[in-house]
Amino acid sequence: MSGGGRGVQHLTVGADEAEQRLDRWFRRQFPHVTQGRLAKLCRTGQVRVDGARVKPAARIGPGQVVRVPPLPDAEAKPAPERDSRPGAAEDATFLREAVIWRDPQMIVLDKPPGLAVQGGSGQHRHLGRMLSALRFDRDEDPRLVHRLDKDTSGLLVLARTGAAAVALARAFRSRAVEKIYAAAVAGRPEPAQGTIRYGLVKAGAKGEGEKMRVVHPDDLKTVPGARHAVTDYRVIEQAGSRAAWVALSPVTGRTHQLRAHMAAIGCPIAGDGKYGGRGQENTGAGWGAGLGGALSRKLHLHAARLTLPHPDDGRIMRFAAPLPEHMARTWEFFGWDFGAMPDAVFDAI
Repeated sequence: MSGGGRGVQHLTVGADEAEQRLDRWFRRQFPHVTQGRLAKLCRTGQVRVDGARVKPAARIGPGQVVRVPPLPDAEAKPAPERDSRPGAAEDATFLREAVIWRDPQMIVLDKPPGLAVQGGSGQHRHLGRMLSALRFDRDEDPRLVHRLDKDTSGLLVLARTGAAAVALARAFRSRAVEKIYAAAVAGRPEPAQGTIRYGLVKAGAKGEGEKMRVVHPDDLKTVPGARHAVTDYRVIEQAGSRAAWVALSPVTGRTHQLRAHMAAIGCPIAGDGKYGGRGQENTGAGWGAGLGGALSRKLHLHAARLTLPHPDDGRIMRFAAPLPEHMARTWEFFGWDFGAMPDAVFDAI
């Protein structure tokens, strides 16, 4: 596809391209155009999507039309951008070691806690910038098709082709994917198994300050921006009334959904300073979100199991990831056996 200065172009996002950020799509088409240049083109309305002004982070999908203004010719198409940060080689090695499945269509990672999936304000070390380490035998980076919070660990899927990205994105949107998370929570949910249906609405700034506020289902239509959200949960083990190991399955996929929902029923996830409060030394009823000083203050939320149709032939794929070190220590502290989690956690709901 030409990027030469031959007048305005109107380019249609291909049917084999997954929903993605405008700046990432633009970089694939015109790799010689810098992020700063694209931001200016968007700010001045020269780049538009379906005739509307957009920001570089706007999400676009198949069938949408991108207006591209005249651009200078690239003297030579540069090689795809690679991560040149100090320590990038070490990051690449540890990321490859996190791969638990790879085939021609997709990659499955066991993402460590503390690694952001995408960049934000002041966030320079993130998976999106490290994807070149996962090209293996390909010329292009794999593509993100879903996300985990920075401090959430566990299973994350990447697509290796445009067609795979479309199929996987469709599977996640249609709820053909089953995701089961393991969490240690303060207190003990009552009843021991159920469904949380509080809606969610943004209540904080984008980025590190972003936070969601719960909305009663009856009030969803009256709260601007509120979206319905549904989480299934089941208590697997408990430590009296002070803490519990809970399996969580997000039926919808809202920002911070599991964290906000557990806090809303009075059982915040251990180590969750954003939703569980920062009083980590509280030894009163519920033991606080930190569960006392003996345990790690890191977030105790792990994407432990994932079941999805393969993007090539639809066969059902099942993946599992062990607990990260800080959560494994907590399970040992309470005497919980992670291997004892039932195969069919939510069949009875």
